[in-house]
Amino acid sequence: MLKIAFSPIYKYELPEKHRFPMIKYELIPEQLLYEGTVSEDQFFHPDPLTEEEILWTHDAAYWEKLKTQTLSKKEIRAIGFPMSEKLIHRGRHIANGTVQCALFSRQHGVAMNVAGGTHHSFTHKGEGFCVFNDIAIASNYLLHHGIAQKILVVDLDVHQGNGTAQIFQHDDRVFTFSMHGEKNYPHRKVPSNLDIGLPDKTEDGPYLKALRETLPRLIDDVQPDQVFYLSGVDVIYSDKLGRLSLSLQGCRERDEFVLKTCKANNLPVAISMGGGYSERLAHIVEAHANTFRVAEEVFF
Repeated sequence: MLKIAFSPIYKYELPEKHRFPMIKYELIPEQLLYEGTVSEDQFFHPDPLTEEEILWTHDAAYWEKLKTQTLSKKEIRAIGFPMSEKLIHRGRHIANGTVQCALFSRQHGVAMNVAGGTHHSFTHKGEGFCVFNDIAIASNYLLHHGIAQKILVVDLDVHQGNGTAQIFQHDDRVFTFSMHGEKNYPHRKVPSNLDIGLPDKTEDGPYLKALRETLPRLIDDVQPDQVFYLSGVDVIYSDKLGRLSLSLQGCRERDEFVLKTCKANNLPVAISMGGGYSERLAHIVEAHANTFRVAEEVFF
């Protein structure tokens, strides 16, 4: 059974200017339930991360500032959200959702978080709407407990995963792979183990060709026993922040290739949703919903 992390706290009400497209976190489950792709019993509600689990990834000084709401104005601007205790609490639930998805993926092959993909969060700071780095936290959880020995992060959000790259830059147990828009945010990129920067307006054909030529080779070279997949849909043509030009079908084919490749190699894969900022909310929900549909088709 496909297990999906989702909690009502994911729907935390931000100020109006940040409201869109965050409403997607409540619409994606509604759409999947309405069309019958999933059922209520597939959703689980993650508890918040413990402080100990946070500190396996993030610096104590950064965590203290979050906990006591003492980030500087500059640090808050870099994150992009107004700070509150509720926002931090929400982030702890979402990050633990990815931890639990990793554990479920080792039972069922795949598991998915309706949120997550907060790859611009560093060891010591947050930026780009990212407070905690959920994939890094989940990776360190598996490594700490000896559940995984070698992890591959497949980051296909349109923005380069600078925070994840920084966190694991000296840890050869985690291989970070990011394929993204070369000229897009962040403008100062922290090198991943492998970065593929794509030109503006890249369409389905060149995008999928690059992915198909890279991922199987990476799996052969890295020999991971766990995959984390950041399936951002800000790669599609209608995305306000994306600058690439994938169709909805091309984005779905991307997901299908990643998941079929993981299954063919008997690799458990935990999926975080990442970004999506199209003008039409329907495009965001449809693109994200496709990832869940593909997971059901490929694994179940």
